[in-house]
Amino acid sequence: MTSSVTPARLRTLFRPRGVALVGASEKSHFSASVHRNLHAFGHGAHTHVVNRRGGTVHGQSAVTSCTAIGEEIDVAFVMVPQAGMHDALSDAAAAGIRNAVILSAGYAETGATGRAAQAELVAHARELDLLLLGPNHLGFANFVDGIPVTSIPGLPRTSGEIALLSQSGASTGAMLDFAALSDTGLSHLVTLGNEAMITAGHVLDYLVDDEATRAVAVYMESVREPETFRRAAARATAAGKAVVVLKTGTSELAGRSAAAHTGALVGDDRIVDAVFRQCGVIRVDTIEEMLLTSGLTARTGPLDADATGIGVVSISGGACGIIADRAADAGLSLPALHPDTEQALAAVMPAYGTVQNPLDLTGAAIIDPSLFPKSITTVADDPAVGAVVVINGLPSFGEGPWTGQRFLDAVGEGAARASRPVIPVSQILQPVTAYTRAALDHAGLPYALPGLKHAATALAGLVRWSRAHHDLAAAKGEPAPAGTAFTVPARADRHGAWSESAARGLLTAAGVPLVPATLATSATEAVAAAEGFNGPVALKVVSPQIAHKSDIGGVRLDVHGLDAVRHAHDAVRDAARRVPGATVEGVLVSPMRRGGTELLAGVVRDEHWGPVLAVGLGGVLTEVLKDTALAPLPVTPAQVRELLLGLRGAPLLLGARGSVPADLDAVANAVAALGNLALALAEDLEALEINPLRVDGSTVEAMDALVTWRRH
Repeated sequence: MTSSVTPARLRTLFRPRGVALVGASEKSHFSASVHRNLHAFGHGAHTHVVNRRGGTVHGQSAVTSCTAIGEEIDVAFVMVPQAGMHDALSDAAAAGIRNAVILSAGYAETGATGRAAQAELVAHARELDLLLLGPNHLGFANFVDGIPVTSIPGLPRTSGEIALLSQSGASTGAMLDFAALSDTGLSHLVTLGNEAMITAGHVLDYLVDDEATRAVAVYMESVREPETFRRAAARATAAGKAVVVLKTGTSELAGRSAAAHTGALVGDDRIVDAVFRQCGVIRVDTIEEMLLTSGLTARTGPLDADATGIGVVSISGGACGIIADRAADAGLSLPALHPDTEQALAAVMPAYGTVQNPLDLTGAAIIDPSLFPKSITTVADDPAVGAVVVINGLPSFGEGPWTGQRFLDAVGEGAARASRPVIPVSQILQPVTAYTRAALDHAGLPYALPGLKHAATALAGLVRWSRAHHDLAAAKGEPAPAGTAFTVPARADRHGAWSESAARGLLTAAGVPLVPATLATSATEAVAAAEGFNGPVALKVVSPQIAHKSDIGGVRLDVHGLDAVRHAHDAVRDAARRVPGATVEGVLVSPMRRGGTELLAGVVRDEHWGPVLAVGLGGVLTEVLKDTALAPLPVTPAQVRELLLGLRGAPLLLGARGSVPADLDAVANAVAALGNLALALAEDLEALEINPLRVDGSTVEAMDALVTWRRH
């Protein structure tokens, strides 16, 4: 029988009726901690200790096997050595237990021997119809139902709206500490370990339907079962639940560390970034950003589709400058205010104030706190503003009523009347203490973001996620469909090396525009082709074995005159004959092109994520500037257009320095057609590339093409 990781199965794991602590021992710190947690949360009556010697463990009578418990148990928390693991799982399954949380280490994270042991562990669990969480982790806690099946100490005793998933058990303590400092309440905590069966994607998919969870924070070093994670993340985004990921592995050293920690490859980080963007995942760099961003999105939900700009109202002019700078760093839009908004603000602001976004209320707000609600509601009504940030002081410590309470109360009044979400922000990264909470409660404010830099990062994530939410909600959480069907070569022909001429045939069938060209098998045919083009031509040798024709002298450009064409034809063929093993199909003759912008468009198959599109500046600039954008397939023309506009070289396509603006729709259609072709060729394709794709106003044409196949 095969265990299936479904939300229904995970519900029995994360909401267990009873827990068996298998291998419970007085000598084990982990055993004592998980036992203490379960009793502290009131789950002691349904917690059973299992020790093969029996006796008393943690002040509780131990049974010698799970089958002796005599009560319905949903989870076995297994703490036995690797040598006894299979017997322990068999005993649990015999008792009707269907989920095992495996603390023990020494599996895939230790190398080849450990990977083999983990594979045997999974195979044994599947035979028993057991679902495994771990191994090499510290368990989970369901704070909503008060069931902490974990050895992590210092757990919060109240629940919130953020689920925290972590591949690192040891780092989870720091995450819990900051969650408490920032007043970020948790619905669940799940440490994942090696993810031998249950991956982050499976847990995320379960949490999408969990009513208590409004956002999910994930610390990960690698993405196991990438397609499972991608689909779950897209589904979460479409449902209005943000997925905020702190993923390490951007450096070579971090990648090696991650592989050593969990025994998994990190993969190409740029492709991970592209996948995250496509499915609406907010990627962050620190624990603080992960938890603050999760908390913000849970409290605001997605911003309106027609207004995702951020308006800022501040008691401090200095803070206006800082937030403006940090917003620019984070790619956060602080839009100019509408003339009607400016006029309404000018009517309430002092004459010496400047009406703009960010808005400095000046010291006039100290004299007249009503400036807060007046300005907050006015900025909230601006058509470009999706949320209003209010920068004001917050207390952390004190006795008795806070002296600045009346100003915070005025912010609360504005928030209650505003048509958009209002987000209080303090200037420094300060703890949200009981004293802070009392001040916020008095003002009717449910939360606050501490620190201007962290606030800018969180807000930028909120805006990007809101846009992705509306896109994916319209698509019901699924990626864009591929374009119309077309004829592709039979699978039997998809192998070996293909020449440029053969690659051109593929592109033509898919509807990708190409520069006109004629394949000449003799000098006479080359001359006839050149006459037909009525102007200077380019000649390229065509050989399946020669991918980089310029490197061997197999290209001649700007050839004028029929004698010159004949000479160029013979020269490129002679160059090809000097390449060992090269078979020459002929010489490609095409009209010479000048001007325009050269792009690269290509698809490669990533071993983790499947076919990935790359688009960027092409020709000689490909290697020099390395300005490319990536996206997993499929993609729509609209998504390609967004990729193009995100390039550093985008101004070249928009008419920089008096050049002709490119027809971006035509470019996007051509690149999307390339992506559709790559999908149609399925797993047979290794790589498909156009370099360059020449763009000159409304003229878009592939100048060179390369296709390579996987072995099969």
